[in-house]
Amino acid sequence: MQMTDKKLKKQAFTFLLLMGIVSLLADMTYESARSLIGPYLLFLGASASAVGFVSGLGEFIGYTVRLLFGFVVDKTKKYWLFTILGYSINLIAIPLLAVVPPNGWIWAAILIVCERLGKAVRAPAKTTLVSFAAKRVGTGKGFGLVEVLDQIGAMLGPLLLFFIMQWKESAGTYAQYQWAFASLAIPAILTLIVLTISKAIFPKAEEFELTDSDVNAPTQKLELKKIKPILLYIIAIGLLAVGMADFPLMAFHIETNKVIDIKYITLLYMMVMGVDGLAAFIFGNLYDKKGAITLWIAAIIGLSFAPLVFLTTNITSIVIGLILWGVLLGAMESIALAYIADNVEVNYRGRILGIYYTFYGITWFIGSWLMGILYNINPKYVAIFSVVILLSAIIVLWRQIKIRKNNENIL
Repeated sequence: MQMTDKKLKKQAFTFLLLMGIVSLLADMTYESARSLIGPYLLFLGASASAVGFVSGLGEFIGYTVRLLFGFVVDKTKKYWLFTILGYSINLIAIPLLAVVPPNGWIWAAILIVCERLGKAVRAPAKTTLVSFAAKRVGTGKGFGLVEVLDQIGAMLGPLLLFFIMQWKESAGTYAQYQWAFASLAIPAILTLIVLTISKAIFPKAEEFELTDSDVNAPTQKLELKKIKPILLYIIAIGLLAVGMADFPLMAFHIETNKVIDIKYITLLYMMVMGVDGLAAFIFGNLYDKKGAITLWIAAIIGLSFAPLVFLTTNITSIVIGLILWGVLLGAMESIALAYIADNVEVNYRGRILGIYYTFYGITWFIGSWLMGILYNINPKYVAIFSVVILLSAIIVLWRQIKIRKNNENIL
């Protein structure tokens, strides 16, 4: 029997809430760990360029591999299989950072990359699952809700690490890191438990959007004419990624200049993730009303984050810069996915998500690596590079908005 639209909407909201809790717990694990990765690699003997390279390589692998799994998900329609498999890989790597030996930054780098690989395995499948339910409640609102819960986890995790590092302060820096990373095994296990419960309750979440004929339809061939209208948008997102410094590099800058004690860096990350989540929710809802111009507004807001962070060692300036960075990141994370869900047919949405994530990963890697190199020369070059690239993204976004308004072909 077909459920009424009202009941489907209620069920979709429940599903989004569950997946948001999964994201909350997962972010307590891997996003909070990312707040310490820069200083941890520095402690283990890595240079600024190495931190930029490792961070960028992790993002590169974590996004480019999604191209493969986007195609696999569309072909097999095994959304839950790849979601659970990816989360398992994603989450196991983080507690293992606790056993990395002193001066073993290479081993830490391998685990960091493995964590990103796990995210690559599950991202197209999980995002597609969320898109099915989000279409029932409003795509911007749906993705915004998941992102808010996601960022609550990204706030709670660093707060947990702060108290652990405070507790173990007398034991020495290495012991602080060991206890911090080991403690993240708890939310990792809880994530997998809630994920299993979600699958048991909603084994066929695709039915929120698809009819029986859609579910059983063969995978369609991806034609260029079908994806032309979204390519320029993906290019604009890629430019934003190039101009966005990775948090480990910003944390490296803070630690290198001894702006604040290392344990407070986790609190800074908690603050940024809170801004990220709030921005995702606000801009996600705004997107449902105003459309693509919402991301252009966010890009304008975030334009000056790098000068505020990298041209000074003043904590007030750095905090303002980090807040602007969080606003832009949150808007990107909710709007980009909502835009794809709204403008791409469901039967090849996984592949478009794979293409989007791959391009995003390549551009993030390029940006992170270049910024690490530029930082070694002079931090001011990082600020100049970021502003120039973000201005380019703003121009491309404006062009894309005008084209869509005039109903022209983008390419």
